[in-house]
Amino acid sequence: MKDDRIVLTLDAGGTNFVFSAIDGSGEVIEPVRLPAETIDLEKSLSTIVDGFTQAAEKSPRSPVAISFAFPGPADYPNGIIDNVGNLPAFAGGVALGPFLEEQFRVPTFINNDGDLFAYGEAISGLLPQVNRMLESAGSPKRYRTLFAVTLGTGLGGGLVHNGELFIGDNSNASEVWLLRNRLRPESFAEEGACIRAVRGSYARLVDCDPSDAPSPQQIATIAEDASHPNHAAAIGAFAELGRVVGDVLANASTLVDGLVVIGGGIANAHAIFMQPLINEMHSGFETYDGRPVDRIVQKVFNLECEEQSERFVKGAKKTILVPGTQRELSYDPMKRIGIGVSRLGTSAAVSVGAHAFALNAIDTRI
Repeated sequence: MKDDRIVLTLDAGGTNFVFSAIDGSGEVIEPVRLPAETIDLEKSLSTIVDGFTQAAEKSPRSPVAISFAFPGPADYPNGIIDNVGNLPAFAGGVALGPFLEEQFRVPTFINNDGDLFAYGEAISGLLPQVNRMLESAGSPKRYRTLFAVTLGTGLGGGLVHNGELFIGDNSNASEVWLLRNRLRPESFAEEGACIRAVRGSYARLVDCDPSDAPSPQQIATIAEDASHPNHAAAIGAFAELGRVVGDVLANASTLVDGLVVIGGGIANAHAIFMQPLINEMHSGFETYDGRPVDRIVQKVFNLECEEQSERFVKGAKKTILVPGTQRELSYDPMKRIGIGVSRLGTSAAVSVGAHAFALNAIDTRI
């Protein structure tokens, strides 16, 4: 049964602040869109209060909480924002959560968008879908861990294990954008795994100014057209992104060992970059004396490919006997990771995650 409690949400972009009200079935109002105020703190807070007020007035029932994603750095558990990037009004530490609790008299929860994306997909997206597939196939395998990355204006991350978000002691877990860049080790991963990365790689390969490069969506269209004169460059641009993201996921999977879901606008081009990504994860190291070693222990499967998805679900199931008895156990010794794109859509997954996080926190407090 869907939870009909309403939670107010905010999508805090650099251009617009989009406010909404959601319950267990999704949005219950037409979103309220207001121009983002990024420089002046007083004006920014006024805009946020105005937006949530309008959303509450349009809501069919009184909201029980406010829950949303907001760019960090931040002390998310305490609702304190210290953003010095795209929202400099919040530089120096602003107690946004406590401020909204004073204004609206409801609990307020703020998280990173990558975390809430992961949470939404773990609740009703890729994670439960994969476990249903395994159950239907009679496999004993089940997954409890989901690692998420978002590929858009930046590179975001999030981790859920056993139904709980893992944000770390400093609200700084899963910040994979700062891992080393596979192709340019002097730089960080986000530089090779975002919109500007695809445009920059394409520009270099066709010898044009990066500011003149088409959007990733347009580059993907070129990659799908074998007759286009820049077809190879478009393929190459996404292959470079795939290698950088594959290295990020190999590092992450070594530590967290679970399913991987990819969101963000660039995820739409998964058919182009997914195999280079998986090839990177399946690449190898060498010992000091030159002997080959696999990059990671697990086998990696593209869940968007029917053939690979079938092999992932099939696994290596076998039956073994408990020594000294006739008791049989079903066992799947294949260590494997499935990688798929968002099943809910990135924005919808963030909303689902925000709603569920707030209600879980409220119910846990009771």
